[in-house]
Amino acid sequence: METEWTTMLMKYSKVSGPINATENYIKAHSKLFKYIVLGVLGAGYVAYFIAACVLDFKRATALVVLTCLAVAAVSLELLKKYKGKSISRFFKPGVRWFKSNLKWIKWVFILVVVVLLVVWLAIDTSKRPTQLISFGGVCMFIVLIFLFSAHRTMVSWRPVFWGLGIQFCLGLFIIRTEPGFIAFDWLGKQVQIFLDYTKEGSSFVFGDLIGNIFAFQALPIVIFFSSVMSVLYYLGIMQWLILKISWVMQITMGTSSTETLSVAGNIFVGQTEAPLLIRPYLKDMTKSEIHAVMTGGFATIAGSVMGAFISFGIDASSLISASVMAAPCALAISKLSYPETEESCFKSKQNIKVASGDEQNILEAVSSGASASIGLVANIAANLIAFLAILGFINSALKWLGGMVGYPDVTFQLICSYVFMPVAFMMGVTYDESFVVAKLIGTKLFLNEFVAYEELSKLKQNRLDGLAEVIGDERQWISVRSEIITTYALCGFANFSSLGIVIGGLSSICPPRRNDISSLVFRAMITGTCVSLVNACIAGKVLLVCFVSSVSPQHLSVQFLQSSFHSHFSGILFVPPLDCVEVFNGSPFNATLSNVAECCQELFQRYAFTLSLKRSLQVAKLIGRNQICTQAIKYLFVISHYFYLYVKLFFLQHHKQRDRLI
Repeated sequence: METEWTTMLMKYSKVSGPINATENYIKAHSKLFKYIVLGVLGAGYVAYFIAACVLDFKRATALVVLTCLAVAAVSLELLKKYKGKSISRFFKPGVRWFKSNLKWIKWVFILVVVVLLVVWLAIDTSKRPTQLISFGGVCMFIVLIFLFSAHRTMVSWRPVFWGLGIQFCLGLFIIRTEPGFIAFDWLGKQVQIFLDYTKEGSSFVFGDLIGNIFAFQALPIVIFFSSVMSVLYYLGIMQWLILKISWVMQITMGTSSTETLSVAGNIFVGQTEAPLLIRPYLKDMTKSEIHAVMTGGFATIAGSVMGAFISFGIDASSLISASVMAAPCALAISKLSYPETEESCFKSKQNIKVASGDEQNILEAVSSGASASIGLVANIAANLIAFLAILGFINSALKWLGGMVGYPDVTFQLICSYVFMPVAFMMGVTYDESFVVAKLIGTKLFLNEFVAYEELSKLKQNRLDGLAEVIGDERQWISVRSEIITTYALCGFANFSSLGIVIGGLSSICPPRRNDISSLVFRAMITGTCVSLVNACIAGKVLLVCFVSSVSPQHLSVQFLQSSFHSHFSGILFVPPLDCVEVFNGSPFNATLSNVAECCQELFQRYAFTLSLKRSLQVAKLIGRNQICTQAIKYLFVISHYFYLYVKLFFLQHHKQRDRLI
């Protein structure tokens, strides 16, 4: 028996010997094999990338952008790893000189910035004086926050001015420059396309119920986005992005590493998830830093919730840009509302370690992200049911009480429209529309942002459906400009229902600081609300009249004249032009004939470019005021000819379709 076992072991060793030797060789030269595999994969990707670009470069735009971003990120990390010390030594004399002359450099820089700002305001508002209202709104909120500051004499103005400056520059880049507008518009469209894949899963689970039911249409997007965020955390992409953004804000604003990291994290995650990035450091943070952490949570929205808002029909690029712009503003306004009075333990430039998830592989990351979203989805649904029911009860009670004294139409929204109307007006919304926007601001503050965004989506849909602007005494929709400003104003978790969420979430992470959290949370919520409103004011200041792809038919002529005006007088700043093809395709008539595009282009070339500077300015003023003036008669030929061709082509298409059916 022993002989047989010995023989079998010898045979096994002869067979397994080469396998073991190969395995040992691979382990000994694992680095070499790793580089070979990476080289083969890299060469394959380069070949694929070149082929995609050669075949159709426009189609490969997304691939080119993603590849460039990945190459830039990897190159930056490699440069920092292998040449970081050499680069630091090279710039050390310059840094030393800069620090020694910082006093006068600082004042020169401030003087240059102030002069440039005044010159820009003078030039920009000379064309659009009403935009000074939005600038006045920014000044108004800053003064009010300073007056109600916890320690006015201790305010450090560096983070305040740098934060507002970064926010303003981001707003200019995103809204008023061609590269910024195109980039964020493209990003918004890609996010919308990406979120549409949620329907693949939700339609399998819910079937035909996903049509117009909120719980089956919007909430699955939260689950999908949560899974994606979990995967990005597992891969380390999210941590890398957050660290880079926080580094930029820290070196410019001079804030501590912990509070900056948490606020930067709020761009992507929620108000209770972002503090987890700095969980080990919360117990040693100052009151001002904890206030900044909570303000960042109130002033922004989570990526998963953003997906739900996009499903409502809210503009994706505006939501993304609002979240990005809110981060530096949150730090700035927070340091104005509750300045630093203690010595922070995290003022040095030491690296804060950001922990990765506990998942072992990417599949577990997907599953854990979906599981983690269950509580969020249930919380959203439960809150909507509760708050909408409470709102209905409050409105009924107010109508009953108002009816006793002859005012049966009193509602919560009506009260908010008068209370917050000055706020909406100072953001840059027109007087007529400011009452509607004020209702939404009040709804967001006292109920939640879901209810407010849902109401905003109804207003937007009414405009796209071509409803009359006013029916009875009630406004049915607001202008595109007001929609975008309102999107910025509502972009945040600052409402009374979030107070308990923040207290419970942060207290569970750091129980010893529960008293500090409870005492600061209300101030942080008000500060977060002001951040969103300042964000809206900045958007109102830099925002020009822009156009969407779908407008109501009765307003096409006005849009046409406005587009011709702005194509001439946008100056060095970018104004998105009107895409005639998208307008026709998005209109209720849905005319798809190629002649429509040619006709629109011909009209544009024939009439729009013949308008002089003086005439165009007059037309723009007429359109902005919605007044009928004798000068508008000169442009009736353009409008009538435009509608004549449009109606003619529509009926031509209709007759062709009828003939085919016959």
